[in-house]
Amino acid sequence: MGEVMHLPWLSRTITVVDSLDPTLVGLSGTVLDETRRTIRVLTDSGRVRLAKNVIKFTIDSGEVIDGSVVTQRPEDRINRRYGRR
Repeated sequence: MGEVMHLPWLSRTITVVDSLDPTLVGLSGTVLDETRRTIRVLTDSGRVRLAKNVIKFTIDSGEVIDGSVVTQRPEDRINRRYGRR
């Protein structure tokens, strides 16, 4: 996993590239908040809360992150080691 896994995501751009909910694919916006299971995003059409475990996304157009792998608190995610997939 890339360096972005260990950095804070607040105020960065998120883009959903795959989801169990096809209406979320392509959604893009600025990260407002992150909890253990969700990411709150400000899009052009308003604020949206995304469940991490149903999306794959990019941060600042970087590598694709599987949301189900990062379902922990932001402060725990920043210090965690991730294995190669």
